Amino acid sequence: MKMLNDLHGRITAFASGLKCAAPPGRTACEASFSKRLIGGRVSARLLAGEEGSAILEFAFLLPIMLMVAMGIMSFGSAMVNKSALNNSVLQGAQVLTTSRSVTNFDPCKAVFSAITGAAPSLNPASITLTLTLNNNPSIVNTGATANTCESDNTELAPNTPVTILAQYPCNVGVYGVTIAPGCTLSAQVTEDEN
Repeated sequence: MKMLNDLHGRITAFASGLKCAAPPGRTACEASFSKRLIGGRVSARLLAGEEGSAILEFAFLLPIMLMVAMGIMSFGSAMVNKSALNNSVLQGAQVLTTSRSVTNFDPCKAVFSAITGAAPSLNPASITLTLTLNNNPSIVNTGATANTCESDNTELAPNTPVTILAQYPCNVGVYGVTIAPGCTLSAQVTEDEN
């Protein structure tokens, strides 16, 4: 009977995954039972790597997840700037459309003020605006102020094409590292009124 109990204890210890050697004078079941009482289950899990692995994996993945999240936010900010630039160029084209027949009209200043007014989230000093009147391009702004092009008012006659090109620098980066250096957002519209 003692042999049967000993065999049952060894099978139970083997089935539960505990590998414990019995000290002299004790059976395998008694040794595993005393090991469990002393906290052997906790130490066995720690030694086996089951406890703490989730926090370790989280610690390794957290910077990567934050970098992806910051990259998505940075890219989203660039897309918001692109949308604002597109809408502001359309506003500038509307100003040119409604003011073609106005005398003493400065198209450069009017378009630049319409664009900067329609996109308050964009820095006016960073916008590069080119106005092409009747295939004659002229740089509209130098920094945050618009150049004068009153002499080009005669080129706003009907059936003459007018093109507005606006460019704005984009900063797509994560943790101070620029992902797309030299990135420039641009919006263009050509107005040809008959």
